[in-house]
Amino acid sequence: MKSTILVLLAVSLAALSGCGKKHAVQPTGTKAPDFTLKGFDGKEVSLSDFKGKIVVLEWFSNRCPFVQYHYEKASTMIDLANKYKDQGVVWLAIDSTSFATDREVKDFAAKHSIPYPILDDRQGDVGRAYGAKTTPHMFVIDKQGNIVYKGAIDNAPLGESENGLVNYVDKALAELTSGEAVSTAETRPYGCNVKYPN
Repeated sequence: MKSTILVLLAVSLAALSGCGKKHAVQPTGTKAPDFTLKGFDGKEVSLSDFKGKIVVLEWFSNRCPFVQYHYEKASTMIDLANKYKDQGVVWLAIDSTSFATDREVKDFAAKHSIPYPILDDRQGDVGRAYGAKTTPHMFVIDKQGNIVYKGAIDNAPLGESENGLVNYVDKALAELTSGEAVSTAETRPYGCNVKYPN
């Protein structure tokens, strides 16, 4: 198990160097790039639809073991989305995997009863605009439309943490919904590299 985790972490860290087309760098505190994408359910979603709300963007790939862990073992994403939905927090998953198929994404969403849309960014434009590098790579946008957190979902890839679990997105959302500033604005994301088209 430990060797598997080390291999996956090595792949994840290598991915952070990036390759192919350049990614934008969106510093925290700057306006989140607007976008309009169609969900795998066929419904169109624009970030501007949620003006005045807190929005979480989760870069997603159903094939990535790090993403699979958060849906099949820990239920991290769904639990967090449900925890904050009554406080007006919107959760959107974005799939920038160039070779993802409609069927596999829909089947994964149905299997796990994912309550929020998975948006189709297979052309990679939105992912590159945000500088999304890994799945998962998380972005939290405040009510003013600014990116106030970006990075990892937590400090425990595949559930492994030496210093106790810290869920950075949960912490950021707790602070925002209490009217406080986000205390940890950026962390290093982990996961599989986003498989953008060339």
